[in-house]
Amino acid sequence: MESKEENILGTEKIGKLIRKFSIPCIISMLVNSLYNIVDQIFIGWGVGYLGNGATNVVFPITMICLAFALMIGDGSSAYLSLKLGEKKKEEATKGVANGIVLSVILSICFCLIALIFLTPLLNIFGCTDALRDYAISYGRIIAMGIPFMVIGTSLNSIIRADGSPKFAMTSMVLGAILNIILDPIFIFVFKMGVAGAAIATIFSQFITFVLNVFYLRKTKSVKLRLKEFKPIFSVMRKVLVLGISSFITQMSFVLVVAVQNNLFTKYGKLSKYGPEIPITVTGIVMKINQILNSVIIGIAVGAQPIFGYNYGARKFDRVKKTLKIVLTTSLIISTIAFLLFQLIPDVLISIFGSGDALYMEFACITFRTFLMLCICNGVQIPSGIFFQAIGKSSRSIILSLSRQVIFLVPAMLILGHAVGLLGVLYAGPVADGMAFVMAVILLILEMRKLKVGKEENVDDDSNIVKAITEGKKVVIAIAREYGSGGRYIGRLVAEKLGIGFYDNEFITKMAKETGLSSEYIEEIEQRRTNLEDISNYTGTLSNSDELFIKESEFIKKLAKNESCVIIGRCADFVLKDNKNVIKVFVYNSMENKIKRATKYYGLDKVNAEKEIKKINKQRATHYSHYAEREWNEPSNYDLCINSDSFGVEESAEMICEYYNKKAGLLALK
Repeated sequence: MESKEENILGTEKIGKLIRKFSIPCIISMLVNSLYNIVDQIFIGWGVGYLGNGATNVVFPITMICLAFALMIGDGSSAYLSLKLGEKKKEEATKGVANGIVLSVILSICFCLIALIFLTPLLNIFGCTDALRDYAISYGRIIAMGIPFMVIGTSLNSIIRADGSPKFAMTSMVLGAILNIILDPIFIFVFKMGVAGAAIATIFSQFITFVLNVFYLRKTKSVKLRLKEFKPIFSVMRKVLVLGISSFITQMSFVLVVAVQNNLFTKYGKLSKYGPEIPITVTGIVMKINQILNSVIIGIAVGAQPIFGYNYGARKFDRVKKTLKIVLTTSLIISTIAFLLFQLIPDVLISIFGSGDALYMEFACITFRTFLMLCICNGVQIPSGIFFQAIGKSSRSIILSLSRQVIFLVPAMLILGHAVGLLGVLYAGPVADGMAFVMAVILLILEMRKLKVGKEENVDDDSNIVKAITEGKKVVIAIAREYGSGGRYIGRLVAEKLGIGFYDNEFITKMAKETGLSSEYIEEIEQRRTNLEDISNYTGTLSNSDELFIKESEFIKKLAKNESCVIIGRCADFVLKDNKNVIKVFVYNSMENKIKRATKYYGLDKVNAEKEIKKINKQRATHYSHYAEREWNEPSNYDLCINSDSFGVEESAEMICEYYNKKAGLLALK
C-alpha cells in the first residue's frame, strides 16, 4: 500500500471512500450480469420461452468455463501484484505469461469437450426433449466461442492488475454493447433464432478478446516476450491456487443450477406446469436476482480496502461506520428489489417475452416465493466480504458458501421430496433466512470484540537500523519450529557476536510503515492459512501479502546496512540471492516443544500439542505460499540444528563458529 492511499483510507470521510471504490466495482459487476441477460430478453421475444429454457441448460457449461477463466485471471493478477511488490519483475512476467498459456490450453480443451460431449452435458444440466434442439443449436455455437470468452476474461483481470482498470472495463462494456446491437439483428432481421443469439454472443466475446490481446503489446508493469511463454508448472500451480476463490464461487452456482434443473425436470412432469416452464422461469428469476446481488457485491468489494486497512490500524470506529454504511445501503437496495419482486413480477418476467397463462402464473409464484427473503442478501453477502477483508478466512468461506451450497442445495432436495415442485421454490427463502441468521450471529460476535483503537508511538528508523560493522555484512536468518527455542538461540547468538537482533522489532517497524497496529501485525504475520486464498473475492493482495512485501523490503535493507540475526519471516528466502547469509533451521521433539511452551509461553499441557501443531502448520503454509518450497526442507538451509541434542547454549556456539568462518576477515566480537 502506498502511504498516500493509506492516509486516505484512514482519514477520508467513509461515504466518500465507499463511493470512490465501490462505483467502479458495481459497474463491472452489472456489466457481467447484463451480459448474461441480454440474450434471454431477445430470445424470449424472438423465439419464445422454450428458447430461454434452452439457454438456461447451456448456461452452466459457460459458467464452468468462466470459473476457470476467473481462477486463471484473478490468480495471475494476484501473482503479478505480489511479485511486483517484492520487486521481482522477471517472476511477475513469468506469472502473467504462464497464466495466459494456461487460459489458451484450457480454453481449447473446454471447447473440444463441449463440442464432443454437448448432448451428455446438456442432459446433466436438466435438458428436456422439448428444449433439446434449441439447446444443441445454441450450445454448439457458444462452445465454439469458449476460447474467446476464457482468454478474454482472464486477460481482463490481468489488465486491471497492470494498472489499467479503465481499459479493462471499456473492453468489457464494448463487448456488452455489441451484444445488445447484434442480438436483434441476428434474431429478428436474419431470423436465426437461438443460433443468432449465440453468434451475437461470440462476436461480442471476440471483440473483448481482440482488444485485450492488443493491450498485451503495451503492458505497463511487465514486458511480455516470446521466451516468457515457456510453461513452468510450479508457476501455473501458484496462479491457480491464488485464484481458487473465484473458481469455488462460480462452481457453487453451477452446482445449484444443475440440482435445480434436474429437480424441476423430475417434479415438473408431475405438475400442471411441466418441466420446461420451471426451468425457464427460474433461470430468468435467478439472473434478475443476480443484478441485485451484483450491486450489493460491488458495494461490499469496494469497501474491502477500507475494512482491511482500518481494522489492521485498530481504527475500529471507522470499521464499524463503514460496515454500517455498507449494510444500510445494501438493505435499502435489497428492500427495493423485494418490493419489485412482490408487487410487479408479471412486469419483470414480461421483459423476457410473453408466455401462456401457466407460464405467467408460475413466474409470479417463483418471484414471490423463491425471492421472498431476498432482503436478507443485503446482510449475508456483505458479511462474507467483510470477514474476508479483515482476515477471518474461515468465517468468510462459511458465509460465502452458506446460502448456495450449505443450505440451498440440501433444502431443495429435502423440500422437493416432501412437497414436490413448489418445495424446490420454498428452498430459496429457507436458505436465505438461515444464511442471514448465521451472518447476523457472526457479525454480532465480531462487533463485541471491536474496541476503538489508539495510535501507537513508533521508534524512528535510527533506533532500528544501525551499522555494526564496516565492509561486507553477514546475516543469520533463523527459521524455527514453535517451542524449539530458536528465538532464544538467535538472541544468544546476537549477544555473543555483538550484532543486531530482529524479531519483535519487525512488528514495530511494520506498524510505522503500513499504519496497521502492532497487535494486528503480530496476529497475522507468519500465520497465513490456505483459507486466505479460498476466501479472497477479488484476487487482489491481502493485508498478509502487503505485510510480507514490506517486511521483505526491510529485510533487504537490513542485509545491506548491517550484520544481524533475523528470526523467521522467510528471511532465508528473501535473501536467497545474497551470498553473505547463513540460513539456519532449529527443530526439536514434540515432548520438549510442549515442555518449553508450557514453561515459557504459558500454554496449558492439555492443549499445548494441538496449539504447537497449529502454529507450525501456519508457519509452513506462510513459507510455502511465498517461497514456493517446503519450510522444513533441509536443503533450504546451511545448518539444521536439533536443539534437544545440543541445548540452546551449544546451538548458539555452533552458529557463532559458522558465522565467524563466514565473516572471514571481518573482526567481529
